[in-house]
Amino acid sequence: MDTLNLLGGGFAEAVQPMSLLFALLGVLLGTIVGVLPGIGPISAIAILIPVSFGMEPVHGLIMLCGIYYGSMYGGSITATLIKTPGEVASAVTAIDGYEMARRGRARAALATAAIGSFVAGTLAIVGLSFLSPVLVQAARIFGASEYFLLMLMALLLASSMSTGSRIKSLVSILIGLGVGLIGLDFQTGLPRQTFGLDVLRDGIDFTIFAMALFAIPEAIRQLSIAFTPGRDEIQKIESGPWMTKDDWRRSVAPWGRGSVLGFIIGVLPGVGPSLASFMSYIMEKRISKTPERFGKGAIEGVAGPEAANNAGVGGAMIPLFSLGIPGSATTALLLFVFTMYGLQPGPLLFQQESTLIWTIIASMYIGNIALVVLNLPLVGVFVKLLKLPPELLFGAILVLVCVGTYAIKFSLTGMLMLGVFGAIGYLMEKFGFPLAPAILALVLVPLLEDNFRRLLQISGGSLMPLITRPVSLALVIAIVLGIVVPIILRAVLRRRAAARTSVTV
Repeated sequence: MDTLNLLGGGFAEAVQPMSLLFALLGVLLGTIVGVLPGIGPISAIAILIPVSFGMEPVHGLIMLCGIYYGSMYGGSITATLIKTPGEVASAVTAIDGYEMARRGRARAALATAAIGSFVAGTLAIVGLSFLSPVLVQAARIFGASEYFLLMLMALLLASSMSTGSRIKSLVSILIGLGVGLIGLDFQTGLPRQTFGLDVLRDGIDFTIFAMALFAIPEAIRQLSIAFTPGRDEIQKIESGPWMTKDDWRRSVAPWGRGSVLGFIIGVLPGVGPSLASFMSYIMEKRISKTPERFGKGAIEGVAGPEAANNAGVGGAMIPLFSLGIPGSATTALLLFVFTMYGLQPGPLLFQQESTLIWTIIASMYIGNIALVVLNLPLVGVFVKLLKLPPELLFGAILVLVCVGTYAIKFSLTGMLMLGVFGAIGYLMEKFGFPLAPAILALVLVPLLEDNFRRLLQISGGSLMPLITRPVSLALVIAIVLGIVVPIILRAVLRRRAAARTSVTV
């Protein structure tokens, strides 16, 4: 009852004209930021921190939080339409979202992303409002060993993100791991895999790698097709409702599952919503009765991940507000903004600044509604991009990607990396190596390495905590079963097939 009263007080403040204005401004800027490759919420919030100096703390925080969860949806627009993820968490949306767009189903893909984002965002904010204390206690159970095993499990599952050869998926994972290890060792400061080149000492930016692997090969392929007479890759856009009854039927369950999974993963400090979207995709493909549809335009492959990454934003706010621990790079910036205003996130924040915190939470409800109201009517406008001549559309994409890459560090080094990894991505796609596992591996490398080192430091070099801690042991068993069971099943199926063949002969 106290929570409802506090939330009611927060809404009373959040509906004030200035609070509404900054909430709407935040989600609008977030959507724009998500669309633009190379910018992302981190850059946008960093740029606007000086602007927020002169604002009231509540207004500045409302706007910056709006940018954070608004960018989650914005990134899905270009990922779906032109296979160019505008934001890290949207990279997985490009797999099936773009395939839907190529088949004339861009409206359905964007609609399920917008509605799923709204559903997941709303459920996550409800969870943020009512479940914070319980989930914070649960998150404290996870130590270095649990985080390491969780990352390892995600990495092993990455090979199931695409159809085709598992060997090629593993090669893709190794490429992502290799790229992720480039740069200075974060503990010793020694260079790794830099080949003596100073330009590689800072490592490879994820956004550049994702744009190079997704946008560059597709732009090259589409431009080559555009100049081939009598060929047109993108089909006519379907008319009628945004989503058919079958689309709704296929999307509802992934929205729910993605919301729950994204929220839980978002609560884990240091993980963030990016992993949630990848894990949701893997889960949807694993439980689907027709996994062969994934990678070829399955609407579940858009609905689940988009719900997961938006729910992850709400989940990431829980350790930030309750423990003062950022769950991602973006929430680390928000933590700085709190301290800039003289606020200290942690257990006492809800007591000392309850009005401010509940106003921010209430504004997230309002901003979530504003996002769906803003973006659903614009689905038709976004889809019209696909009606542009391919040579104009994908030529503009190459320019946009290059500008976005340069804007990350304002250096020609990024442009060189874009070209190198673009060529690698083109060759991988040409020879059937899936791109998504490499992206996920790059995301997981720092988390995997950091937690493994922490595990060894805490245990004095022993690996025993992996099996002596209950949660760790459960994860080890799950990993072993995940490796062994598919092998056994394939062997059984081969024997049955051989037996049937011999009986037929």
